[in-house]
Amino acid sequence: MAIHAGTLRPPRGANKRPKRIGFGMGSGHGKTATRGSKGQRSRTGSRTRPGFEGGQMPLHRRLPKRGFTNIFKKQYALIHLGDLERFGAEEAVTPAALLKRGMIKRLGDGLRVLGDGELKAPLKISAHHFSKSALEKIQKAGGTAEVIPA
Repeated sequence: MAIHAGTLRPPRGANKRPKRIGFGMGSGHGKTATRGSKGQRSRTGSRTRPGFEGGQMPLHRRLPKRGFTNIFKKQYALIHLGDLERFGAEEAVTPAALLKRGMIKRLGDGLRVLGDGELKAPLKISAHHFSKSALEKIQKAGGTAEVIPA
């Protein structure tokens, strides 16, 4: 027997009618409409805010505050030497080139090159900051590291 799209039906008992809450005594859910009797949660529009503990001092106010946010902290875009293998030996590695290739999302306060991975091609890399291990590996591969002033 072939089944056609127009003849598909859900099995018997799969589709139930929604409960008609508050539609009188005959519905079985009249009077208090499944909300119990009296109290804050039986009232219409009653929702306590997240974290409300019934008037008790809430946890977020009981716990002490610690630390601070340094407003002068620099947010560098980070790149590892191993990721720069995609560049050819003659290509210049600049923040603009990395942004264009999608290797970094945003520049922020500058580009920082870290020393993870190996560098085989001698690349000319321009960045705002280099880690010590990154500088060593760039020089070992025969490349140059140019520091861009902030």
